[in-house]
Amino acid sequence: MATKKNILIIGASQGIGNGFVKELINDNNIEHIFATYRTGKNAQNLLSLKVLNPEKLTIIQADVTLENDIQEVTNIIKSQIDKLHLVINCVGVLHEENLQPEKSLKHLNADNLLRYFQVNTIPTALFAKHLQPLFKHPELSIFATISAKVGSIEDNKIGGWYGYRASKAALNMLIKNIAIEYSRVSKNTAVIALHPGTTNTQLSAPFQKNVPPEKLFSVNLCIQQLLSVINNITIQDNGKFFSWDGSDLPW
Repeated sequence: MATKKNILIIGASQGIGNGFVKELINDNNIEHIFATYRTGKNAQNLLSLKVLNPEKLTIIQADVTLENDIQEVTNIIKSQIDKLHLVINCVGVLHEENLQPEKSLKHLNADNLLRYFQVNTIPTALFAKHLQPLFKHPELSIFATISAKVGSIEDNKIGGWYGYRASKAALNMLIKNIAIEYSRVSKNTAVIALHPGTTNTQLSAPFQKNVPPEKLFSVNLCIQQLLSVINNITIQDNGKFFSWDGSDLPW
């Protein structure tokens, strides 16, 4: 009999993260889902899912830019279970009130660059640090982070989007590093980066104008595609960067 899985979705209030929770909550092979959100204001869908699935879903409010909050998320999970099988970090920022992707060097400022790294890069490393004991078990497990093709240095042909690109490139390096360390201490964990494609979420909304309709994915389609990739991961895939269609992307 297959072991039922425990899952953590980081950044589950909206968009791709919320899509994962909606899809996985109905999977009978999953024992428990933990899901983080930053503020209740934008988490009504997640809160509703909690009401409908009080035993299976634990929601945790956390600001993932704060290590103390990440430690507290880990403590809550450890109080309920002793192993994780899948973690997906869906937290990311491309734009917000005072933040827009830069088209040129003249648009750069230090505060915005720091913000990109604070949200897009650092949390993955800190979650990998604190969650590591929950991956030390003999079953296959996956630590996945939503990255972006624009974070590929080799693939960068047009420049621009300095902070976002750089924060995702740095994220990719962290994932590669984490994969190497986990291969020594958590030998059954595959650490991977995932490119979801352009998905119809708040993150991409201002930048969809020039995206062909067939390349703008609904959240539901995005989730189906990414789960197809995840469900085919083996330990040999540790340290890889996958596109939504399962193809390898260059770092």
